[in-house]
Amino acid sequence: MSKIRTALVGAALAGSLAAGVLAAPSAMASASQAPAGSAVAVQETQASSKHFFGPYYSGFGGGESFGKRSYFKGYWTSSGGRYWFYGNLFDRDRDRQRSYVWFKWHDRFGSHSKVFSTFGNSGFNKFGGFKKGNGFDDFKIRVCEGGDKFDDCGRWGDAF
Repeated sequence: MSKIRTALVGAALAGSLAAGVLAAPSAMASASQAPAGSAVAVQETQASSKHFFGPYYSGFGGGESFGKRSYFKGYWTSSGGRYWFYGNLFDRDRDRQRSYVWFKWHDRFGSHSKVFSTFGNSGFNKFGGFKKGNGFDDFKIRVCEGGDKFDDCGRWGDAF
């Protein structure tokens, strides 16, 4: 798949994630109080669909064109009282520098972050498992590229 297509899919994933996050907590709260056979319980089952977000791009540096920048795209789901994140980090310029993806989230315990890197393409399967009952209310993504995880960083993007 071309890198541009991958980036576009990631952007779509980020947008739908943000929209789904706003709707998911209230739907899940009412579903947890409903009997198993009710229409609200059915709504909770449907809430486990994929909510796409991204692509999020690294910053521009070293005279590279937009088409050579790294990006991340993915989706989130909700199941078993938890939010799960999936996605791919793509390094499109193959310049022997790493691409980095930062995940930053907030819950009742505060703000947290984690960073991953790749030289090419790296997939993230079922990252997170954030509990709905712990006040999980924000998930942001940023992509960087270079010799260090702080080089040529793009903007933080809301994924949830």
